[in-house]
Amino acid sequence: MSTVPYVAEKQVAIAAVRRACTLTASVFNKLVKNETLTKDDKSPVTVGDFSAQAVVNTILGHAFPDDRIVGEEDAADMRAESGVELRNRIVELANETLTGPLQPGEENIWGLGSGKAQTAEQIMDVIDRGNYDGGRTGRFWTLDPIDGTKGFLRGEQYAVCLALINNARVELGVIGCPNLPVSASAPTGERGCIFVAVRGEGAYQIPLSPSSTVEPIRLQIPDLSQDQLNLLESVEKAHAKLSFNEKVAQVLGITREPTRMDSQAKYCALARGDGGVYLRMPTGAGYREKIWDHAPGSVLVEEAGGVITDSRGQPLDFGLGRTLGENFGFVAAGKKVHSRVLEAVKKAKEDEATGSA
Repeated sequence: MSTVPYVAEKQVAIAAVRRACTLTASVFNKLVKNETLTKDDKSPVTVGDFSAQAVVNTILGHAFPDDRIVGEEDAADMRAESGVELRNRIVELANETLTGPLQPGEENIWGLGSGKAQTAEQIMDVIDRGNYDGGRTGRFWTLDPIDGTKGFLRGEQYAVCLALINNARVELGVIGCPNLPVSASAPTGERGCIFVAVRGEGAYQIPLSPSSTVEPIRLQIPDLSQDQLNLLESVEKAHAKLSFNEKVAQVLGITREPTRMDSQAKYCALARGDGGVYLRMPTGAGYREKIWDHAPGSVLVEEAGGVITDSRGQPLDFGLGRTLGENFGFVAAGKKVHSRVLEAVKKAKEDEATGSA
């Protein structure tokens, strides 16, 4: 019997994220405007979000029937009288993905393969399995089926993000990045990779294709020199206070332009050394960050040898429910750089408060 933790969970999570990545890529290639909804936060969402959640929740439900799921979506729009067209498209996409041939590392008992199609009611019910509220104790998964919806719609960076949390600690994270270059040194080369981290077992980059013979790459955040440092930050100004980031960069003496991309692909880029600091400061009061937006990335960064905290240096708390509580921002970096970034954030805040340049 293996003494390595979460072996089965890792295998299932990778398979679920791979299937969801295949689905979302298919949705993008077929995307038309009338398949786009508007969420409460005004970010665009496509049927891919709902379909991908159905696929991942189906696999988790078969493999770990007692586990709960904190998911981003619910099936209310599908159940409405006006949601018939939406419902039919989601059911079609989810079943197309679920019934595809078994790939290496997959099991038929996970609800995959020929003859595993589900009814519309089953699909809606499985999407609604993501309605758990989380909490301080117990074991549950958290899922963002398409993190970075605007990047997804632009054909740029987005991610399928899944994490396992046990007693408020993230134990496993899997992030699928269909559009991320396999190597930052070849930005126009092969694209598509999955990032995997298990608490105490390290962080790895593996191929998106299950049939690839490329060996996993162990990730270690490098010690970058001052002239190599740059910030990894959001594309959308609504998602982070980019003007404040500029002030922090000035305090740190960073001269390189920031790398901007949507989604938790930023955590992946940090883990393999594509950028030196991930900085995300709140744009205003009231907004609370969701656990699914940071859980997989947090364990990936830590297992790659980095540090992630809020902007005050406090650890992230994944036991508060569906959110991370009051938003103080996020700082993720290598161990040697992280404390410098916190000091720079503090200095930039002081300068902002006093009106200093």
